[in-house]
Amino acid sequence: MANGFDPRGSASPFTATTAGRESVAFDAGLRSYMLSVYNYMASGVLLTGVVSLLFARSGAAESILFGPGILKYLIIFAPLAFVMVLSFGIHRLSTGAAQALFWAFATVMGLSMASIFFVYTGSSIAITFFATATAFLSLSLWGYTTKKDLSGFGTFLIMGLVGLIVASLLNLFFQSPAMNLAISAIGVLLFAGLTAYDTQRIKSLYFQVAGTDMIGKVVIMGALNLYLDFVNMFTFLLQFLGSRD
Repeated sequence: MANGFDPRGSASPFTATTAGRESVAFDAGLRSYMLSVYNYMASGVLLTGVVSLLFARSGAAESILFGPGILKYLIIFAPLAFVMVLSFGIHRLSTGAAQALFWAFATVMGLSMASIFFVYTGSSIAITFFATATAFLSLSLWGYTTKKDLSGFGTFLIMGLVGLIVASLLNLFFQSPAMNLAISAIGVLLFAGLTAYDTQRIKSLYFQVAGTDMIGKVVIMGALNLYLDFVNMFTFLLQFLGSRD
C-alpha cells in the first residue's frame, strides 16, 4: 500500500525514459524556434542599418527624403504597407512569400530611416543603437524567463500604442516640443513593455504551432514584432540621446 504513493514503485523505466527524451526534444525545439525568431529579427535590423547607411551616403537620399515629389511618400509609407500585408495576409501566404516580404520590409525600412543620418550625429546614433540593443536584450530575456503572466498587460500596451499614434499625428499640426518630448518618453516605455510582452507571447505560440506547417510563418511574424519593438524603441530613444548636426 505504501508503494502505491511512491512514483518509483509504480513507474515503468521505459515510460520515464521516453518522457525525459520527449521533454529534452521539446526544449530543443523551443530553443531552435526562438533562435530562428531572433536570427530573423537581428538580420532584419542589420539589413535595415546597412541599407539606411548606404542610401544616406548615396548622394540622392537628402534630395529625395527632404525634397518635393511622390517618391518621398512612397518610401515613408511603404514599410506600413508591408506590415499590413504580413499581418492580415499571413494565413494566405506561403512561408517563402512571408520571408520575402519580411526582407523587402527591412529594406524599405532602411530607405525610410536614412533621414536620421541628416538630423543626428553618427556617434550619437551609434551610442543610441547600442543602448537600445542592451535594453532590448535585457527586456526580451526577462520576458522569456519570467514566470509572471504578462498577457494582462497586452490590452493596456496596445491601447497605449493607439493613443501614442493619435498623439503623434496631432503633434504634426501643433509642433509642440513639450508634447514631442512626452511622446518620446511614453514611446520608449511602451516599446520596452512590448518587448517583454511580445517575447513571452512568441514563446507561448510555440506550444500551439510546434509540429505544424504554421511554425515557419509564426517565426516570421515573431521576428517582425520584435523588429518593430526594437526599431521604435531606438527611434524614440534617439530623440533623447541623439545630438543634432
